[in-house]
Amino acid sequence: MIIIVPFLNVRGMALYPFILIKHPADRRNPVLLNHELIHHRQQLELLILPFYAWYLLEYALKRIRYRDHYTAYRNIRFEREAFHQEADLDYLRRRKIWAFLGFARSTRIK
Repeated sequence: MIIIVPFLNVRGMALYPFILIKHPADRRNPVLLNHELIHHRQQLELLILPFYAWYLLEYALKRIRYRDHYTAYRNIRFEREAFHQEADLDYLRRRKIWAFLGFARSTRIK
C-alpha cells in the first residue's frame, strides 16, 4: 500500500507493509517503487523488527566511520542492494533469499 506523506524528508521509505512517498507522481515511478519493494523483501526475510534494528545499528557504525550521514546511508548493506538492483524490475523474481548479505563490503559509496 502506497501512502503519500508530503512532509517526508526523503523521496520514499519502506515501512512494511507500507511504502511512503513524498510526491504523488512517484506512484508511477517503477524504479523508486522497486527500490522500496526490495526493502520490503529484506524486512520480511528478517521478520521486520530485526531488520530495523540491524539497519539502525549498521547506520550508526557507518556514521561513526564515515562521519557523514549520506555516505553512511549509502553504505548500509540493505541500501547497497536496493540501489544496485533498483533499475532491474525483474530482480525480485530472481533474487535469492538474504541476498543483501552479498552487499556487506563497504567501499565508501557516495
